[in-house]
Amino acid sequence: MVSAVQGLKSPLSSSFPSISRPRAAARNRSSARVQVTCSSSTPENTPLVIEKPQMNDAPPVTGGAYDFERATSSLAGKLLSSPKKVTIVRHGLSTWNLESRVQGSSNLSVLTETGIIQAEMCRAALSGMHFDQCFASPITRAKSFAEVIWEGREEPIIFLDSLKEAHLFHLEGLRNVDAKANYPEYTMWREEPVNFNVNGVYPIRNLWLTAREAWKEILLSPGENFLVVTHKSILRALICTALGLGPERFRAVDVNNGGISMFDINTRGEAMVQSLNMTAHMYTNHVYH
Repeated sequence: MVSAVQGLKSPLSSSFPSISRPRAAARNRSSARVQVTCSSSTPENTPLVIEKPQMNDAPPVTGGAYDFERATSSLAGKLLSSPKKVTIVRHGLSTWNLESRVQGSSNLSVLTETGIIQAEMCRAALSGMHFDQCFASPITRAKSFAEVIWEGREEPIIFLDSLKEAHLFHLEGLRNVDAKANYPEYTMWREEPVNFNVNGVYPIRNLWLTAREAWKEILLSPGENFLVVTHKSILRALICTALGLGPERFRAVDVNNGGISMFDINTRGEAMVQSLNMTAHMYTNHVYH
């Protein structure tokens, strides 16, 4: 038997101190009365009334961070005039992706037909977002991808050398299977990229310096909402430098062709990752906001 409930009073109310809430949030919150009738064999059956808050413009209830000050070090090196939002996209499938070749900074690999379709899907997926500027690598496969996404917008794309892919010297253009069979340094590139070097030049360590340069160029530009189109390795470096991770964590993150990542940057130049390698738009008609 379920006993009738005469009223509702939380037993916790006397056990914990009251929590003050922002007045603005309180003004925007209204309550809805939800009535629940409990079954009972007693004649004193009474409806249970629960005050259910409607949040409206109140703080989110899904656990979002209140702030992220000092979560990471500044990417800008100085105070920004306003917070920024940066959306970073990896270019679509290229010819050398398809042929499993080492791409690096080579300009010989171009978008495949699938890669162009992926660019169109990204354009549709990002159609619900406003961007003040678009930054892209000048290497053809990223440049072409950015041009498809940015089509129809008045502002010109800004091409940054700091968004170019890592330079991998003589490995570029080789099929991965051939590079592995004929060049011992390829194994170092795959298994311990932070120590991969050619004649004393360390591409991944240098990439971290380049990524920090790219962040400064982007964040110190006019506007608040930026779109960035680039390559996998430099994208890994952008993500890791934003989160305070060193080049030894190069392979700790991965980004698919057409994958979208989003960062919020506060006025101190500190970053918080909001999403990483989103690909729902590659399989559905999902539109981001």
